Amino acid sequence: MTQQVEGKRVAILATHGFEESELAVPKAKLQQQGIVVHVVSPEAKGIKAWAENGWGDTYDVDVALDDVSEHDYHALVLPGGLFNPDALRQDEKALSFVKAFFQAHKPVAAICHAPWILINAGVVEGRRLTSYPSVEQDLRNAGADWVDEQVVVDNGLVTSRKPDDLDIFCHKLVEEIHEGRHEKQHA
Repeated sequence: MTQQVEGKRVAILATHGFEESELAVPKAKLQQQGIVVHVVSPEAKGIKAWAENGWGDTYDVDVALDDVSEHDYHALVLPGGLFNPDALRQDEKALSFVKAFFQAHKPVAAICHAPWILINAGVVEGRRLTSYPSVEQDLRNAGADWVDEQVVVDNGLVTSRKPDDLDIFCHKLVEEIHEGRHEKQHA
């Protein structure tokens, strides 16, 4: 599958407090497939990771959110953590960027608490997905069909629960990027 995804472009939208493994692992696995990955953030410089139970490394921002469009990428990844999705779900530019991927029928992958962003972007109603268990009721209240599974794929939307699910999450994300646009992916 490497040749079929090589050269594709993926945005990872994050800000301070993202769960380190949920950005680092997908980024590395996508790059291993020849996919170009950009860390996109409302912050212009570095963003600080949360590494399980304390602050982690600072990661470079490749492109400021103000300088990108969904047209620049084939797919979007949303890492979790507590602080990152809570901040992004209150950022109108971030929500517009996320919603644009759904409107363009492009793959989106969200893990852990990142579905909070999807709720605020208004893209979960009627969708089947998973998340960290504490987000379950929020998703149900927003009209989603929440299930407790390692990974759920719903017409281009890939979701997983936690860092332990990263291998299958990344595998399914690459499959969805390979498949390309999903006409049933909608906002």
